[in-house]
Amino acid sequence: MDVIVRTGSGRVRGFSAGDVSVFKGIPYAAPLDGPARFQAPLPAPSWEGVRDSTAFSASVPQEAAPMPGQVSPWKPGDSTECLTVNVWSPDVGARGLPVLVWIHGGMFMHGSSASPAYDGAALAREGVVFVSLNYRVGYEGFGWVADAPANRGLLDQIAALRWVRDNIAGFGGDPGNVTVAGQSAGGSSVVALVSSPAARGLLRRGIAQSVGGLFVPEAEARAVAEMVTDQLGVSPTAAELGSLPSEAIHGAQSAPSAAMTADPSAWTNSHTPYAPMFGDDVLERRPWEALRAGAGREIDLIAGFTRDECRVFAAGLDLSGSDPVAVARGMRLAPEALPRYRAAHPGISDAGLHELMLTDSLFRMPTLWCAEGHAEAGGKTYLYEFAWPAPVLDGAYGACHSIDVPFLFGVLDDEIGRPLLGDPAPAGFEVLSAQLRRAWTSFAASGDPGWPEFGTDWRLARSWNVPLEVVSDPAGESRRIWREHA
Repeated sequence: MDVIVRTGSGRVRGFSAGDVSVFKGIPYAAPLDGPARFQAPLPAPSWEGVRDSTAFSASVPQEAAPMPGQVSPWKPGDSTECLTVNVWSPDVGARGLPVLVWIHGGMFMHGSSASPAYDGAALAREGVVFVSLNYRVGYEGFGWVADAPANRGLLDQIAALRWVRDNIAGFGGDPGNVTVAGQSAGGSSVVALVSSPAARGLLRRGIAQSVGGLFVPEAEARAVAEMVTDQLGVSPTAAELGSLPSEAIHGAQSAPSAAMTADPSAWTNSHTPYAPMFGDDVLERRPWEALRAGAGREIDLIAGFTRDECRVFAAGLDLSGSDPVAVARGMRLAPEALPRYRAAHPGISDAGLHELMLTDSLFRMPTLWCAEGHAEAGGKTYLYEFAWPAPVLDGAYGACHSIDVPFLFGVLDDEIGRPLLGDPAPAGFEVLSAQLRRAWTSFAASGDPGWPEFGTDWRLARSWNVPLEVVSDPAGESRRIWREHA
């Protein structure tokens, strides 16, 4: 059955999927044509009549899919109308339902809200209006441009949140009760938004899943831009970059990776060439530093990580010749950190130590720093560790990066759930999945996820496993190592 809602740009037609109304591909900003690809998002044009919103829009321009077997969500020639939102509502006629906005991950290089992994139906059935969004990635979203604003991907997210503020009441939602959640690059985006003066007033709560330490100073963003534009033979201006097709930029945008990998200690972030840049009006400093200084203290925050974040990445690498001293140096850890790690993990191999330090450096410590900073500044804070191990490959992946996503959405048959959880659903999946959704939607509704608040004096956290537990100081030894030797 068709469902029609009026927005500020015009009426949209969605469809009823059982007890949920679904609207897809609603523009929150203008198409990305020419130099506009490198400018701040512009308002979406209005339309006459009723716009069909029953199918996802094109995804934002991006490189080919990063993993073998994955299908890229974008191809040359796709529509430039890609800055869009999707809405799942349990009742468009309701008033004042809590709103949960989702920001996808992808290392700020990949991703799309159209992924089956992010189907919002199960969350909407818990009584929230669920919104997902596209935002620019790669050079177009985060590359330095001389005459254009930095952090265009974050500006897209802020524009989408303004759309939510102005329009979500028509879908049954409360524009004054918006929670923004995201995982990986999406989790990093959440803490950026919580701490950003540019997003003030647009969100009441944040859920940051697996915050990456992927924030860079302007000097590094400019160095990356110089390598890319030299290869392209253009100046780093919106006009010259906008004159090139996206696929040409994608062909050059990974050029800095080799130099960054060869000397990781020379870079704040050597894992991806593109990430939010701090030092501007959108992101004044690294989020954990801004949170500690009191930015966003009025916003409730859940922050958490998976126990074995980087094990899934390490499984695809040959780390048998790993040199822990060099790895620590690349992470700017003092050599004294290594015996501390070995004492805390007796018998750990060099490869295992490499993977553990990568897990701490990339995700666990940045996430923990955000929780600590927010709590120390007086913000209401909750911490969690997702500890349920993936069953595939005899448990080789552990509780790895992204394992929490299929549990949150209740979706198994997609590019995230299938490789990690297998088929059929493993024992305990349905129960833990429902518990996680209830916690997130309860937090969105009331600010209470169902476990004690986190504080730096007591460090209580939810452990997501079967059975559920409240634990003290997860990753505590790593925390002490990084506090004393980083």
